[in-house]
Amino acid sequence: MINLSYCNKLLDCGFSLITVGENKRPNTSWKKYQTEKITKEQFGKNYNIKNSFWIKGDEKIPIQETTKIGICTGFWDVEVIDVDLKILPSIQKQNDFWNEYLSFLKDSIRDFDKKVVIYQTLTGGYHILYRCKKIGGNEKLAKLKEYKEAIIETRGIGGYVVIYEKQVSENAYHNIQEISELDRDTIINCSKYFNYVEENNIPIEQKKNQVIIENEVTPWQDYNEKTNIFDIIGSDFEIIKHLTESTVIRRHGATSDKSGHVFRNSGCMYLFSTGTIYPNEKLLSPYACYTYKYHNGDFSSSAKALYDLGFGTRKIKVPKEIEQEIPKEVLENIQFPIDVFPLKLQNYMLDCNKTLDSNIDYMGASFLWLMSVIIGNSVKIEPKNGWFECCNIWLCCVGKAGVGKTPSIRNIIFPLKKINSLEIKKYIKEREKFEHFQSLDKKAKETAEEIKQPKKTQFIVNDITLEALVEMHEENKNAIGVFKDELAGFFKDMNKYRAGSDLEFWLSSWSNEAVALNRKTAKSSFIESPIIPILGGIQPAILSSIFTEENKDNGFVDRFLLVFPDVKIEKYNTKQMSHEAITWYNDFVIEMYNLVQNHVISYKDDGEIDSSFAKLNNEASIEWERIYNNISDYQNSDDETEYFKSMYPKLKSYVPRFALIFNCLECFETGENYLEITKESFLKAEKLANYFINQAKKIKYDSNDKNQAKKVLKLNENKSKKDQAIEIFKNNTNIKKSEIADMLSISRQLVNKYLKDIEL
Repeated sequence: MINLSYCNKLLDCGFSLITVGENKRPNTSWKKYQTEKITKEQFGKNYNIKNSFWIKGDEKIPIQETTKIGICTGFWDVEVIDVDLKILPSIQKQNDFWNEYLSFLKDSIRDFDKKVVIYQTLTGGYHILYRCKKIGGNEKLAKLKEYKEAIIETRGIGGYVVIYEKQVSENAYHNIQEISELDRDTIINCSKYFNYVEENNIPIEQKKNQVIIENEVTPWQDYNEKTNIFDIIGSDFEIIKHLTESTVIRRHGATSDKSGHVFRNSGCMYLFSTGTIYPNEKLLSPYACYTYKYHNGDFSSSAKALYDLGFGTRKIKVPKEIEQEIPKEVLENIQFPIDVFPLKLQNYMLDCNKTLDSNIDYMGASFLWLMSVIIGNSVKIEPKNGWFECCNIWLCCVGKAGVGKTPSIRNIIFPLKKINSLEIKKYIKEREKFEHFQSLDKKAKETAEEIKQPKKTQFIVNDITLEALVEMHEENKNAIGVFKDELAGFFKDMNKYRAGSDLEFWLSSWSNEAVALNRKTAKSSFIESPIIPILGGIQPAILSSIFTEENKDNGFVDRFLLVFPDVKIEKYNTKQMSHEAITWYNDFVIEMYNLVQNHVISYKDDGEIDSSFAKLNNEASIEWERIYNNISDYQNSDDETEYFKSMYPKLKSYVPRFALIFNCLECFETGENYLEITKESFLKAEKLANYFINQAKKIKYDSNDKNQAKKVLKLNENKSKKDQAIEIFKNNTNIKKSEIADMLSISRQLVNKYLKDIEL
């Protein structure tokens, strides 16, 4: 056992010591000595314990005799690396591991022998001791393949180690040195490199299957089989050391000694470092590294590029639900002109309709909004020289509560919301890193990797103030989509009721005109090219109170496209939508989003988006002239009411916007030139415009019927329900029985009974 005089010498140095019994456990209370150094007097008493006991009631419990001395780690900034070699089956393997590990440390840290204290344990292991301002708790650093117990652990805050006599370093316990945080991190990282990572438990970062592959090799599989990962990362990393299971690598210019390693079996890279273009703590295949290096993480783009280079022999089978022809008789019965969309998309919507009872009209409108958000400022249309339109679209889905507005909408926009959620999570994570970096003192910042303030990349919002919306759009220049389950609050909050700047902001943003938001309580903001597509639901009764003639004077409500289908509540059906169809649609939307983000959007020197402008070809120009003149005829017609005439000028903007969306949708799928607007795009836009005209008229007529019925009801308020129903029906025989039932709070069956005689 270590003699008492040497123990007192260690106490004078700054150590906190404890006494230990035969089982390597403290033989006296020691917890307080983790934070408080024991006095020499008390330590002397504990040191000389022999044949002692403590009383518990009538029982005498013996105290073990002191046989060893321990050091409280954590106190005085002491930390120990415990290398437990006894888990290895032979002396040869123990020596081989220790020599390789020690050599690794010496290669990584200059003057390593002079900076640490090393003692050999009684079981043949080793303790590496040092002091550092930055230490941790007790952590398992490395486990070897096929071994359950850790071979390298730390003993830090809250721990202790036994003092041994076999010194194998230049320094002894009493002249322990304080090392830098960088050296300490290097020791920890070197230890972790010996940890066996079960490759099967690490998600490999590579392309997800976006189609069904039958007996063929995908481009990414082919590339992984034919490519050595060092052919890709060789210019980014240097090889530091070859281990049994992996090769240790370091980023060029890194301040740390190691960045990660490459597994020999799989050929995949695994990084601890965050200072590279590659994500850390993921198993990266050669294909994944290729994608991050040459395609900015866009796996769709990299897969296409590899296919063009000759990798893979893809044979794509499209799910039957997407591939089949649409029966013409079904199309003729659909109010929304679903044939304006590509065939595969039509079939996806029809499949949602058949299996999930999703409404075609709500889904069609939702997809227009989705395309508007994706395209944003990247592409605009130029109907004629000097006249530009963006793809900004405002849509209002009208229907009573419970008719399935929100489920229908979400079956379309879910892939975009998923991307948006990932952007939010990414920002939160990067913001935490930035705030941590900001909290460091000046000295720590000099040695730490600089973390720049992240930008908000969220692009879909629900409940948000106008100030926050503008701030978000300043950082995400392409578009900010507003999706609200219920638009009632949005309309009621609009300051058409208080004549302020909010209404002016929205009117300008719809036209894609630069807007400035000046607030006394918030910083002033400016958006050069606002695109804020709006989508949401509203109930008919609330809509009638908002879409009044007086509220049409400022043109705000006329900018909203209305969708009000006749919806029948269906019984539960047992039809199932295939996972292949859902996967196809998800990948279809994500590919379009990635295409725009990575290959269509370009930026000016000042950070604003440098929009591309699509022009009409000759045939499209002819069609656009005809459509424009037809709309003008409606405006000049004596047969058209002034109420409806106010919406036609907005259609002259919406038709080119529709054409832009349909043209981009077609070209993004086929790879054709999206900057040339075709005749077909304008014909589809015309069909869609006629649909929205009819929807607006339907809603107005329905509103007029209700208002007239309310007047009749007021005049007959003292009569029976039966007489009230009869009077309402006599005034307007076209009114729906369901509307009479709602107004009188009675069943439709009862209304039919009341009106049976008068109808005959």
